[in-house]
Amino acid sequence: MNTPMLGMGIFRLEGDVAYLSVKMALEEGFRHIDTAQIYGNEEQVGKAIAESGIARDELFITTKVWNDSLTVEGFIESVHKSLKKLRLSYVDLLLIHWPAAPEGVQMEEYLAELLKAKEMGLTREIGISNFTVAQMQQAAEILPQGSIYTNQVEVHPYLQNKAVRKAADALNIKITGYMPFAVGKVLADPVMKDIADKHQAHPAQVAIAWSLQQGMMSIPSSTKRINLQTNFVAPKITLDQNDMAKIATLDRNVIPPFLTGVKSRA
Repeated sequence: MNTPMLGMGIFRLEGDVAYLSVKMALEEGFRHIDTAQIYGNEEQVGKAIAESGIARDELFITTKVWNDSLTVEGFIESVHKSLKKLRLSYVDLLLIHWPAAPEGVQMEEYLAELLKAKEMGLTREIGISNFTVAQMQQAAEILPQGSIYTNQVEVHPYLQNKAVRKAADALNIKITGYMPFAVGKVLADPVMKDIADKHQAHPAQVAIAWSLQQGMMSIPSSTKRINLQTNFVAPKITLDQNDMAKIATLDRNVIPPFLTGVKSRA
């Protein structure tokens, strides 16, 4: 299937909250769900998927291998554990969560295991997350040409990550942007509010549309049905050049002070 450009991320959602959020997202039409081993909610995602009755080929499910499993001994075993929790025979996208393997383990080793997971049919696509420009270029040299599907990085109007996006484009690697609302701070920005008012929309829809119109996938998170509904129709909004130019001025190219300590395991 084609990857839905808009997905639902469940970073920081735990237990019944994670289960109910994914359940509601699927009910509202989302078909792209993004989780990770370190989030501790793969079981809840699996339960929501199993109970949804949605055909497997209509879903796009992503998970990520955590740092301590980036070894020859632990990598594939960790993927099997994830699949068991997710109640799936394969995921659509498997990512290296961070380029932070245990001491002594080189990128060549864990990327070989990532490719092996694809060859074993445990995932349809493979990719990376939180890789810098240099790390992304190194990964592209190690893996077969065209095999890196995406680099998932933090992207929002306050942190537009232009250098990474430009390098990814040159390498034909898609960008998936997480934390598109900067923990809600973007939604309160006067510029975003003005643009939203112009389009009779919500600032969240503007933030999502801004990502999608630049060819990025976006995985906002929410625990409320009304917010999921709002996010889901964001692709219907078309921002004009003036809107995009105004949002471009919001780029600080650094993690804003109010996000310090929030980012850690996304």
